[in-house]
Amino acid sequence: MDFIERLNESINTVPNLPLKCFLGYLPPKDEAFVLFPLAGGRVVEEFFDGTKDQELNFEFAMKSKDQQKISNTLWLVQNYLEELSELNSSDGSFDFDSISITNKPFINQLDETGTYVFLVDIKAKITTYPKEETN
Repeated sequence: MDFIERLNESINTVPNLPLKCFLGYLPPKDEAFVLFPLAGGRVVEEFFDGTKDQELNFEFAMKSKDQQKISNTLWLVQNYLEELSELNSSDGSFDFDSISITNKPFINQLDETGTYVFLVDIKAKITTYPKEETN
């Protein structure tokens, strides 16, 4: 399923985004903006053909010494996601329903070097389809 990849691509189309978003976790050093899955996703309903309605949790994290840059970036993303109505799979593995913001941008950490980490949490509702078996 290519949902997280399509979501990441979509985020990187946001105008005036100061940093490109990458999949994965925050690196130990440097400024970064990332997207990764969180625990707590669930299958809401499963159908006989293997199709599943799912709710999946994701988190955006941004790290920088510039608190205003982080705030601006994450609010841009949050506002974009609240309006997102279409996201297409490139391999037919999912249909997009909606995204809700479960935690708006908030500070998670300030370390001794003056580096801030802020987070935004989301829940995506999608329908996933089983992979076709090839013989």
